[in-house]
Amino acid sequence: MTTKRSIIRTAHAPAAIGPYSQAVVVPMGGQRMVFCSGQIALDPKTGAVIEGDVSAQARQVLENLGAVLAAAGATFANVVKTTIFLADMADFATVNAIYGERFPNDPPARATVAAAGLPRNARVEIDAIAVL
Repeated sequence: MTTKRSIIRTAHAPAAIGPYSQAVVVPMGGQRMVFCSGQIALDPKTGAVIEGDVSAQARQVLENLGAVLAAAGATFANVVKTTIFLADMADFATVNAIYGERFPNDPPARATVAAAGLPRNARVEIDAIAVL
């Protein structure tokens, strides 16, 4: 049995920097699941990591993730699971507060992991799964 999947690409989020898609949408019964690749703080126009501290990076990561979700017809309200990767767990409280702005009510399930290193020396990366 083959599952039909749709690849999501949007210029409103950074292009993939490797052999992966920004997101993949898979039908499941009468719904669709959106699997979003991890986003780091890349400027969608330049492809460069934005300047600034972990707060600025977290905000850009969530902007990028929001753009990918929108391209799939989803919003943060559709997100059921995320994973946050942090280069330094000392940034947990700061990133957590910014993340909470996007999920003020009924937030998704989540894991937060300390990573030994992230692409392009980013300080934070977030991926997501959404259901439509």
